[in-house]
Amino acid sequence: MTPLRIVLVRPRPADPAAAADLVRRALPGAVDAGTRERGDLVSVELTAQAEDVVGLRTRLAEVLTGSGWDSAVLVPPLPEGAGLLVLDVDSTLITAEVIELLAEHAGTREEVAAVTERAMRGELDFAASLHARVATLQGVPVTALADVLQHLRLSPGTSDLIARAREHGATIGLVSGGFIEVVQPLAQLLGITHVRANQLEVADGRLTGRVLGEVVDRAVKAATLEQWAGELGVPLEACVAIGDGANDLDMLAAAGLGIAYCAKPVVAAAADAAITVPRLDVAAELLRW
Repeated sequence: MTPLRIVLVRPRPADPAAAADLVRRALPGAVDAGTRERGDLVSVELTAQAEDVVGLRTRLAEVLTGSGWDSAVLVPPLPEGAGLLVLDVDSTLITAEVIELLAEHAGTREEVAAVTERAMRGELDFAASLHARVATLQGVPVTALADVLQHLRLSPGTSDLIARAREHGATIGLVSGGFIEVVQPLAQLLGITHVRANQLEVADGRLTGRVLGEVVDRAVKAATLEQWAGELGVPLEACVAIGDGANDLDMLAAAGLGIAYCAKPVVAAAADAAITVPRLDVAAELLRW
């Protein structure tokens, strides 16, 4: 039997006792371990033991459907000892898909958005879909990147999650299937030094419609997390990864705890925990940071 910590989180109004009862439907032996309030978020923790952790996560997700509670089934000591937090960028760290904002300048946003949606659902090869979408950007002035940067918004709770991760000693990294020209300034704004993303080719002040070098796809994202963990001396079980699309699946699987954030169904189903409330600070509550 594996000892577990089960954490539920939701904004007020919240009924912790009712939440604990929902957990006990999935695991009758679960024991209350306390309730915490931070800002407008309420979290409930229970302890338990189970032989099938994956099966428990599935049962718990089923009983919590429609309750407003997000959940994580944690295998200690991960929450206390996390050493690396890696975040996807588009639709995770920020609320938008950068390639769609760039496509607005090319008049191809609707076309690009449709392909992006299919790629994030896992219906298309990510690298091939990226090349196809970037090709529609040919001729867009490089100055469009600065315009896009000005219109980006961090996901709610981003700054709080990052601050609390640092309080617990975690290094933070950003790995993106988007573009370094946008991700790097965001990283600098947030004081993040571990960054990887695709690079757009530019000629005569305009985008050529091509990317340079290896595409940052799902395999590269996972390899990057593993590389950073190795360089930092952090075991993979002490890594946390957060993402929303199918290109994040390998990274979420490689980390000790993979969290799906407002994710596509295929991602939410595969992740260790799934956040449906559009706030990244929910992840900090799930981890008890």
